[in-house]
Amino acid sequence: MNSKKTAYSILELAVLPKDSSVDQVYANTVALAQRAESLGYSRMWFAEHHNMPAITSSAPDLLIGHVAQQTKTIRLGSGGVMLPNHSPFIVAERFGTLANLFPGRIDLGLGRAPGTDQPTAKAINPGFIEATHSFPNDIEKIQTYFSKANRTSKVRVPLAEGVDVPIYILGSSTSSARLAAQKGLPYAFASHFATAQLFNALEIYRDQFQPSEVLEKPYVIAGINAIVSETDEEAERLYTSGLRMVINILSGTTSQYIEPPTDMSTGLKEVRQHPAIMQMTRYSFVGSKETVKEQVREFLELTKADELMVSSIMYDTNQRIRSAELFAEVMEEIDQGAEVAMD
Repeated sequence: MNSKKTAYSILELAVLPKDSSVDQVYANTVALAQRAESLGYSRMWFAEHHNMPAITSSAPDLLIGHVAQQTKTIRLGSGGVMLPNHSPFIVAERFGTLANLFPGRIDLGLGRAPGTDQPTAKAINPGFIEATHSFPNDIEKIQTYFSKANRTSKVRVPLAEGVDVPIYILGSSTSSARLAAQKGLPYAFASHFATAQLFNALEIYRDQFQPSEVLEKPYVIAGINAIVSETDEEAERLYTSGLRMVINILSGTTSQYIEPPTDMSTGLKEVRQHPAIMQMTRYSFVGSKETVKEQVREFLELTKADELMVSSIMYDTNQRIRSAELFAEVMEEIDQGAEVAMD
């Protein structure tokens, strides 16, 4: 029995629904963040994707600032900054700036992937392949720029020195788990879409974890997808928008926008059973509160995650906010059960 309380957070991709606009997407993101703040969500992280018309989260630091101005307490961060695309110096400057503007609320999640296809990655940084190999060193550079000890260096980010910006390692493989363990940093696994190496990665991270100045024991964030509605049938219907996006990704088709939900047709049910679809959506929890609660409880029993990072690809923002409300109730009920188990 999982006997600890589990934090819960939101991963925001800022998806573009059909017949909507980018400015409306960002307004919807603010509305979701404000509601999540009142519901007890720990944080909202913004993904970094490029050249994907249906996903408008290309600049996490700008979205963090935009949402932080219109919220009060919820933590905001990058899920993540794809480091091969960026100079460590500039990352430290931007997140140091954010942390000065919004003290105690900014997280810095760092990933090794480019967040796009190879031609676009080369357009962003012609040396992106080499940059992926320097990921561990680039993390150290960022840590140095945030350190008070760097005040005597010739190359400094003065506004970042001594500023509290927790760093998280993002990953979907065992190599990222080893790196997070070696550096004694919290680890966020992208199990909302990359499911194959989840348990191997968590085992490696926990077994090899080296305590650091910032973290005494392992801290795991696990990604899931969650669509919660009043009934299983309605949740399945809402899920068809995100399912079509997954199908497009795996078939190499570019999604121009998020499509409106439809009934779960026989054709969609058949495609959903394809091994590649099943693998990518393994940790997609869709249904009523009771249905999702059992799925989440089982996932927590298996992973012992300290925190869940929830992605919800939905067409209608009001339904997404309602899903977030119901998911918060799910987590509260699970946590109440954990408290009873501890007594």
